[in-house]
Amino acid sequence: MPTQPDHEHNGLYDFAATASPPEDPGCVIPTLPSRLLERAAEIAAQINPVNAPLTQGATAEGGLPQVAELAVLSSKYWGFQRRTLSVSFMETTGADLKQRILSHMNAWGIGVNFALTNGTGQVRISRTGQGYWSYLGTDVLLIPQSRPTMNLQGFTMNTSEAEYKRVVRHETGHTLGFPHEHLRRALINRLDVAKTIAYFRDTFGWSEQQTRSNVLTPLDERSIMATPQADQDSIMCYQLPGQITTDGQPIRGGSDINAIDFAFARSIYPRGGPIFAQAADWDEAEDVSVESALAQAYATAG
Repeated sequence: MPTQPDHEHNGLYDFAATASPPEDPGCVIPTLPSRLLERAAEIAAQINPVNAPLTQGATAEGGLPQVAELAVLSSKYWGFQRRTLSVSFMETTGADLKQRILSHMNAWGIGVNFALTNGTGQVRISRTGQGYWSYLGTDVLLIPQSRPTMNLQGFTMNTSEAEYKRVVRHETGHTLGFPHEHLRRALINRLDVAKTIAYFRDTFGWSEQQTRSNVLTPLDERSIMATPQADQDSIMCYQLPGQITTDGQPIRGGSDINAIDFAFARSIYPRGGPIFAQAADWDEAEDVSVESALAQAYATAG
């Protein structure tokens, strides 16, 4: 059973988080309060000069396509430079569980490496909070060290490998700066607004405002970098039922990082090490260009 959204208003940051069984909409990305957005932009620009403030367009009055594009918010992007982000856990966690979670975080196989620290990490994981969520990209640097930047409710060594792939890799994508793909304008234009509002109200108890904010408000295309074609199987894509789309076709959503995800991540971040080579068997040659890799990935995905 999915949990209800949890709202926290403590004067520092606000978020809604929802747990993620296969039939629910997935996580809801925590957002910084408006008073911290300017500081967030300053920090992002210091880390990577190409970063620009995040904006969102007006709510679309239409429906959502059955496909999604992987996109990265340029205002949260860590930049094309190899770096290591330290990781710590908020609760006492066994070494085997730490290593298992870390291995899935590093499954993106790019030049942003996640490494355990005995101190307080830049990425801080809790397993007791409600739902699955992560702050976006460089925003993790603004969260107080006493607070988590990622939540993996209830994850243990008994959690299935499929859930590790679906959830941990998805939330790590947010930490890398990837938003939900259903927020691309083309996707939102395929949703039946009234049906979508009713579905999230009846299934998850969301208000109309929550649904419009989390599902029906598109990202400003000027604030993101994205693949040129859509991919409904991306790990960053919500799974949405056909009952809320205008054409009756569901959004399948991704259960693991796919070839297009890998290719796009590699196009904006430096190449990774052996993890990437093992995962991306569609691009084994070191001299294959990113453009060719993306074209090959699209062809494979159909």
